[in-house]
This record gives sequence, C-alpha cells and structure tokens, in this order.
Amino acid sequence: MHKIGVIGLGNVGTTVAHILLMQGLADELILIDQNEKKVAAEYNDFGDSFAQTAHSAVIKQNDYTELADADIIVTAFGDIEATNRTGDRFAELPINKKNAREVGKKIKGSGFNGILINISNPCDAVLGVLQQATGLRYNHIFGTGTLLDTSRMQKAVGNHFNEAPQNVDGYVLGEHGNTQFTAWSTIHIDGVPLTTLADEGKIDLDELSAQIRNGAFTIMAGKGYTCFGVASCAVKIIETIFSDKHAFMPVSVFMEKYGCYIGYPAVIGHNGIEDIHEIELTADEEALLAKSAETIKEKTNE
Repeated sequence: MHKIGVIGLGNVGTTVAHILLMQGLADELILIDQNEKKVAAEYNDFGDSFAQTAHSAVIKQNDYTELADADIIVTAFGDIEATNRTGDRFAELPINKKNAREVGKKIKGSGFNGILINISNPCDAVLGVLQQATGLRYNHIFGTGTLLDTSRMQKAVGNHFNEAPQNVDGYVLGEHGNTQFTAWSTIHIDGVPLTTLADEGKIDLDELSAQIRNGAFTIMAGKGYTCFGVASCAVKIIETIFSDKHAFMPVSVFMEKYGCYIGYPAVIGHNGIEDIHEIELTADEEALLAKSAETIKEKTNE
C-alpha cells in the first residue's frame, strides 16, 4: 500500500496527483492546499473519473495528520506569476520561504518520517528551508532539480539529430534556474560524445545551451506555466523509490562540498538518496558548478 501526500494543488501539484492516480502508484492520496475550494474541486473531479479508469485510490483532503504514515510527500506550492513577471525562479523565494517554514512545521508536527520531494521554486533554495523546518535527514528530502533540465537537454539534442531523447545520455547540473549548465563532457548520443560532434561542426553547443536554459520560458510564454515535464520527473522519482531501482539521475541534493542543495546526479532507491559519488567533469564545468552553488547560497541568504 502506497500513501502519498501532495501539498500545493496548482497546475503542477494537480498534474502530479493525476499521473499518480492514472498509473496506480498511490493507494491513498492526501491533497493539501490553502484554497479549500480547489482541494474539494480536485477531490470530486478525480472521483468522477474512477468509474472509467484502470486504477482508483482513497483520497483525503487537507488533513496534515494523515501524513504521519505517508511514504512520500510532494511539495508543489508557489506563485508562478512571480516567475512569469521576472523570468527568474528566485522571484518566488520570498513567498516560498514563508510557505516552506509553515508547511515544514506542519509536516514535522504530523510525525511524518518518509521521503519528501520538492518541486516548489526556487527548488534548491526552498529545499534548504524545508529541511530545516522538517528536520528530515538529507537523504530523505530532495527535489526534482535539474532532472527536468536534463530532460529538456535530451529533447533538444535528440531533435537536432532526429533521435529519440532516450538515446541521449548526460546531465544538466547546478541550480534549477539561470546558473544551470549542461555538462557537455558527460553528453553522449547513441554512445558518441557530443563534444566530438561539436568539434566536427555538427552542432553548436552554445546555441543549444541557451535553448535548454530557456525551455521553461518558451512554454510559459504560450500557456503561463509548465506542468507535464516537471510532474513526470516527480512521478519518475516516486516510481524509482517504490521499485528500489537505485537509478542514477540528476536531482537537487544536499552536497556538503558546497553547503547547499544543488542539481547533481545521485543514486535513488527505497531509502531516498542512496549515494552521491562525484562524476568526472572538466575544470570549466567544476568552476560552473561552484559558481552555481554560490549563487544559490547568496540568493537564499538575501
């Protein structure tokens, strides 16, 4: 029996809940949001679908006490309009610091001792606040981070070569935000290093980097928010935890080396973050990662 809480029922949180229900990953689903009418609406809308779907679940509304024995909580609160206005995910930090402290206190009060996956922006900074508020162990609290940005990289590289994104390996690292970077030394397509193809003039890495970094804002310009990509990343992490896959993927994890949460590959399994072992990067990439960490810390402490 899998019990999952989703806190924040905006476009992303609702999409996460919907995918979990459609895939049968949640036997019990706890929906929490400050807007009680929204929670009731989603509760009833999901319920209306169960007669026609392969899976259903017990759904409960706005009850933090139900989180005591939950396996996983997904936090997806925020103010997407702040990001839309500025083009900077850190625009949500003031309100989400407050949200993280309030939500974290309630999570701790519930007695929850499972795994927390954060989506709320700015993902890395909010995780630091949530960890302090909940007191959860570092391996039990992490975020979607640059898994989404890595997916965008796989899409962009795949499209360039008319290949499936699954054929592209490698990582986008750092902040889930403006200082993120594609670690090109780690990228391969069909086993061929992308740097080799760049040297042969078959791809412009600078142009592709901008495309990856600005992917979210291209989507938001058209519909005002993103939801499917990041929700799919969160669900993939949840499925990886439940199946104990020990999959290696870039998520927002706490790295003692930098003293903050940051997007970096980690092994994920039943116990959350099972291991973080350093990957080989170029000197320039190491410098970009350190710079990104400094930005996260500076912005968080403003």
